[in-house]
Amino acid sequence: MEHAIKNVFNTHSIMNIAANRYGINTEELSYLGGFQNFVYEYQHNDRSYILRVTPDKHRSANQVKAELNWIMYLANNGISASLPILSANHAWAEVIEAPEMYFTAVCFEKAPGNKIPYPECLNNNEVYKQLGQITGKMHALSKLYKKQDAELRRHDWNLNYYLQNIDILPSSHHRVKETYYSIIDTLKKLPMDNDAYGLIHGDMGFGNFHVSEQAGITLFDFDEAQYSWFVEDIAVQIYYLVYVYGGEGGGASREEQALRFMHYFMEGYRKENTLDNYWLKQIPVFLKLRELIVYIGAFRNFEGDETFRTSENQWFKDWIRESRERLENNVPIVNVW
Repeated sequence: MEHAIKNVFNTHSIMNIAANRYGINTEELSYLGGFQNFVYEYQHNDRSYILRVTPDKHRSANQVKAELNWIMYLANNGISASLPILSANHAWAEVIEAPEMYFTAVCFEKAPGNKIPYPECLNNNEVYKQLGQITGKMHALSKLYKKQDAELRRHDWNLNYYLQNIDILPSSHHRVKETYYSIIDTLKKLPMDNDAYGLIHGDMGFGNFHVSEQAGITLFDFDEAQYSWFVEDIAVQIYYLVYVYGGEGGGASREEQALRFMHYFMEGYRKENTLDNYWLKQIPVFLKLRELIVYIGAFRNFEGDETFRTSENQWFKDWIRESRERLENNVPIVNVW
């Protein structure tokens, strides 16, 4: 599927058409990559922008428009987020037709500031507090968010691409698949009231926000925005903070980081939103959910070697092994609740 999309994208010069719709010189585009989208950066009038082109196999045009509505709603209510800009045709999103599929192009202002790299992010208590406050404010706004059009609605958590495609995993992963069904069954039994369930960012790792002295934290990459439990937004942040730790001493390091993160994060979160302690105790199942999604994603281009022994990335090989063991035993990456 991925190769077919790339072939259509290149064959029909989708990038050139998208650039033209936004008045961009293609020579100024710098490819940034992306798993489900084609993402580029460019400069205009000494400012940086992001061009993202999304195949309909990943998101429909209406889903992209729903994402933009969500971003602009948050920004209009005090959340610092990377905003979309209008095309030359004064449209927020441009649909580009090809014989086999269509693509939706969007341009965003690049978020001010910079990412906080590892390992600097692991000891930044002030950023943890700021993350808590912006997450809490987003969840409080989500409770009030009213959809303008029933067709412009983001998907629910269970329609995540990787959860829908568990069979990406090799057939030998039957124990991982058992954990998958266990997680899904547990989640389906959780309450979905307005105080706990709504539209969330969905992917608030350290790679999806910038920090600057003037703007503080600015969120971007809302491509995984979905209806889910607010606590999932918290679990995702914990997972990406602690999954770097592996080996024999990894468990203790993960616990120390998770406890410290939650202390400062919740200090900020409670300034903006209230979340019953019941939901914090559900974090372990959402950590398992995120690990499962990331693990399935690692097999997206699987070529038959379950250990990935030809990879030169030793950390990745260790993570694959440890992640599979956790999933087969249905245990979260960290459990301090």
